[in-house]
Amino acid sequence: MTADVIEIAFVVPASGPSGIYGPSCQASGRFAAIEINEAGGILGREVRLRTVDGGQSPGRVASEVGALVDAGLVDAVTGWHTSAVRETLAPRLRGRVPYVYTAVYEGGERSPGVFLTGETPTDQLLPAMRWMSAEMGIRSWAIVGNDYVWPRASARYAHSYAEHVGAEIRDEIFTPLGTEDFGQVLRRVERARVQGVLMFLLGSDAVRFNRAFTEMRLHDHCVRLSPLMDENMLLATGAANTHELYSAAGYFETLGTGYGLDFERRYLETIGPTAPALASPGESCYEGITLLAQLAAAAGSTDVPRLSTVADRVAYEGPRGAVRVRDQHLVQRIYLARADGLEFDVLAEIHGGA
Repeated sequence: MTADVIEIAFVVPASGPSGIYGPSCQASGRFAAIEINEAGGILGREVRLRTVDGGQSPGRVASEVGALVDAGLVDAVTGWHTSAVRETLAPRLRGRVPYVYTAVYEGGERSPGVFLTGETPTDQLLPAMRWMSAEMGIRSWAIVGNDYVWPRASARYAHSYAEHVGAEIRDEIFTPLGTEDFGQVLRRVERARVQGVLMFLLGSDAVRFNRAFTEMRLHDHCVRLSPLMDENMLLATGAANTHELYSAAGYFETLGTGYGLDFERRYLETIGPTAPALASPGESCYEGITLLAQLAAAAGSTDVPRLSTVADRVAYEGPRGAVRVRDQHLVQRIYLARADGLEFDVLAEIHGGA
């Protein structure tokens, strides 16, 4: 590490169920670094990304990134990875360097030096359930999630939200990461006779669930809502298996805002026509590096106490439109979309953000 370079540990998945997001995350992160460097870097220092596989076990990721910080080889940490990784990594860092966590997550993170760009249940799940209750009459749900912190915490929120939207949760089922066979899970969903399934499934697990869901013809009478369903997952799921599949997020490639269209144009010009599809997890990595640059510019430093002091004054415009920081989190607009084959049709803005 040299004085004219800022090294960032870029923790994104290259393996495991979340590996499906990896190419988009890598490309979007590289794009962010290129744009920032063309504009003069972060505090005049060139941005370099040091990639760490965030799809490894939480302990292994924390050990690898922690060793880089211990040795003074990185100045910051960012990227998309699971909450299980974040909960292990944040205590290992102990606020020594800024850590910008970009994934949709369960909320509540307040560790010193951790800043978060991802959607949380209050701004994503609650308004989506409210909209689907009011506009579609969906008032009975089953929960299907992977067995780790984000799905379980989100399920607890869903139970409390159901009361507010006139709905009920009739069953909840959690499966190990890497589940191959969802037959037994779907038979329980069928027995629950619900109108919808809240999916808190990761990457390739969600893909397998969607395919099995269609094979059992559950899509004929049951919708699916996922806070984490991107274009890469739609492609892997297949157009025949996306009927009545909904997602809520702060970014969709098909949103069509001026900010989003300009971002897509620049991304394709820089990365090239064979670039991975723009999708929410990937865009979040661009957002994370951008937020780090904005925080550093406001603070005139990458020192964590200084960043924390100025963070709530940071606001900017990016692919998600006008955003700002409040209580270490990015405040943003949230949209609800329905899968239309292999694309998303954005139906409504369900949370107004800033």
